[in-house]
Amino acid sequence: MSESYSDVVQTARDYYNSEDADNFYFLIWGGEDIHIGLYQSESEAIATASRRTVEKLADLLPAMGPEARILDIGSGYGGASRYLAKRFGCKVTALNLSEKENARNREMSAEAGVGELVDVVDGSFEAIPLEDASCDAVWSQDAILHSGKREQVIAEVARVLKPGGHFVFTDPMESGHCGRDDLEPVLARIHLSTLGSPQFYEKAAKANGLEFVEWQEKTPQLIRHYSRVAEELSGQRSTLSGKVSEGYIDRMLTGLENWVKAGEKGCLAWGFLHFKKPE
Repeated sequence: MSESYSDVVQTARDYYNSEDADNFYFLIWGGEDIHIGLYQSESEAIATASRRTVEKLADLLPAMGPEARILDIGSGYGGASRYLAKRFGCKVTALNLSEKENARNREMSAEAGVGELVDVVDGSFEAIPLEDASCDAVWSQDAILHSGKREQVIAEVARVLKPGGHFVFTDPMESGHCGRDDLEPVLARIHLSTLGSPQFYEKAAKANGLEFVEWQEKTPQLIRHYSRVAEELSGQRSTLSGKVSEGYIDRMLTGLENWVKAGEKGCLAWGFLHFKKPE
């Protein structure tokens, strides 16, 4: 384990490397895209809604050519990295802490014909292994919450961005409208003591010299997504035998219910955050 990994990040690494988690996220959550989706109907496929999130978030970035470099932090199975590589024809560094996910990413990127464009790197976004001012854009989807040093993550993003570079991301956050007791069931499930908030990220970005561009709130999609994942998991439970343990499924269904309840109480926030490094 790298000494740069915080306890919280190491916990997340162990979790996503587990057989249960790897099979659940790959088979149920959305396959190559394991983040919150943008749904056009209550019953839309998770993978379809999740890919829509990638497409809409990418619309916030300026046009880029083959000479550009995008960094995807917390890249999971690399669905977004492959999409960005195909859309812009540029190099994408997919930085992720789970070796199991990264192995799937390398295999799928090669099969998709973008293996030479997507560079999959094992590592933590708390200590990004890239040089200063080396990236035209930094991208992240629902990953930064797993850091115990979120201010450090933002500082690292600012460090590797080129002047004029863009930082776009999503993250499950707290709204600031609820007390700790309301959030505790969610936090306990994911082994965290806090979540960030839109205000937190805006303050951290400003402290590191990044300019706020926009916040597109889409919190109802978070509630819908966790509800859809719970429905899909329940519906496919029998097909997961031998791949995902019964205990994991039970804990996941409880955790998903807690996310939905917290969202319906108005305790959570989710959407698109966009910052830019001054030229």
